[in-house]
Amino acid sequence: MVKLSAELIEQAAQYTNPVRDRELDLRGYKIPVLENLGATLDQFDTIDFSDNEVRKMDGFPLLKRLKTLLMNNNRICRVGENLEHALPSLSELVLTNNNIQELGDLDPLASVKTLSLLSLLRNPVTNKKHYRLYVISKIPQIRVLDFQKVKLKERQEAEKMFKGKRGAQLAKDIAKRTKTFTPGVAVQLEKKKTGPSQADVEAVKNAIANASSLAEVERLKGMLQAGQIPGRDLRQGSGEIVEEEEEDEEEEDTEQMETHVDGDAGEQMTERNPEDDEDMVQEPHVNGS
Repeated sequence: MVKLSAELIEQAAQYTNPVRDRELDLRGYKIPVLENLGATLDQFDTIDFSDNEVRKMDGFPLLKRLKTLLMNNNRICRVGENLEHALPSLSELVLTNNNIQELGDLDPLASVKTLSLLSLLRNPVTNKKHYRLYVISKIPQIRVLDFQKVKLKERQEAEKMFKGKRGAQLAKDIAKRTKTFTPGVAVQLEKKKTGPSQADVEAVKNAIANASSLAEVERLKGMLQAGQIPGRDLRQGSGEIVEEEEEDEEEEDTEQMETHVDGDAGEQMTERNPEDDEDMVQEPHVNGS
């Protein structure tokens, strides 16, 4: 990974792109953090951060000129707050192929009133229910979402869906974020849950009491250090035998019932409602519509 330093910014390619915007090319450096962007001296309309390792989109100084940010093919999972203050002219934001998970993670973009084009293609959030209508509701001035023009019908549907108290509650419910994962906590909880049972404790006591030599005591000590409980395998084996016997009994009952099932199947076929067949044919059409 490469640190985004003032030296790197000065050495990076700078040119006028096909739409006559001044562009800074910082593509493919494996940059992990956005920093030191004051070194651009606010001389660019577009900055290309594609193909890096950025996880959070923040750290921008005041860049009044910047209109387009290309952030595709990074690892972005969070969008910083108050982007509208740092990037007051931002109109196009490409976040294709990142790791934004929840609809609520997009809320900071709602304050960027100049944003008219947004791409979130190949982000997990696009699979969320009501994704497109939610984004249109949060960013009503958006004109192009995922490189598809926002239609008037979609704007009306979004307004209707999230209107009033009920709509606000719906937006709140579907925007909920998953709990933040804290490394080590899950492991500690798992250890608490998987402590030795009372039966295991009794098995260890009995094994120690029945040990007839020092060598056997050392063997038991090695088993405990390896996480093995003396006698556990025997108990599990007996349980499996009982389960196998129960399965054999169930198989016998199943064989006895097969003749009744075969006999009743023909009657059930003749009693089927013809309307059920029509529903089965129409179902793919409904799902596809």
